[in-house]
Amino acid sequence: MKKMKSNSQIRIVDITEKQEYENYLYRCLAPMPFRRYARRQEYLQKAIPKGFRKKLLIFDGNVVGTIEYAPAEASGYPITGNNVIAMNCIWVLRKAKGHNFGKLLMKDMMKNEKNASGFATIALEDHWSPWFEKWQMEKLGFKPIDSISVTHKTKHEDQVFTIYLMWMPKKKNAKPPTMNWQKLLQGETFCMAHPLYRPQTWKDSILELKQ
Repeated sequence: MKKMKSNSQIRIVDITEKQEYENYLYRCLAPMPFRRYARRQEYLQKAIPKGFRKKLLIFDGNVVGTIEYAPAEASGYPITGNNVIAMNCIWVLRKAKGHNFGKLLMKDMMKNEKNASGFATIALEDHWSPWFEKWQMEKLGFKPIDSISVTHKTKHEDQVFTIYLMWMPKKKNAKPPTMNWQKLLQGETFCMAHPLYRPQTWKDSILELKQ
């Protein structure tokens, strides 16, 4: 992507309940065909009434970034916390790097969640995916507060990687969130493109804890 011009247009659009952007509610920015799959639909039906939001960053008419978040009780992760907002995902296309679009999306989330005590998410280290890397989340302002080491049961079975619970308090003396690690080992079902996604045909936990 070319260097940003002074007249470049940047918009952050809330697509949570906008039918014209429905495909982005299901496939994110991943190069995947659009389809309504049951687990995602079930998640959205439960999460949207509880405060789930999904937004797109549009740069000169092109969708180049996205952020998805919800109160902890409506999160895609088994995170528990008092007045905590959990970020399911943040993603800026590689071709759009260098413009601080990730920080713009974060700033928009924090601006619109003024009453939150803080923000939580996950991060990965030594995982083969380029998404949710720990250094990326730290660059956005998150800090690790807990972690486990795991292997995947169907992909790169011998590769041990670490999952972190990341935290960014917003209010003084905010109580940090907790993660139900045992439940997280089951894998995620709210997004097919997620690095921890558990396929519908897989009935057992998709991750194995390593001491």
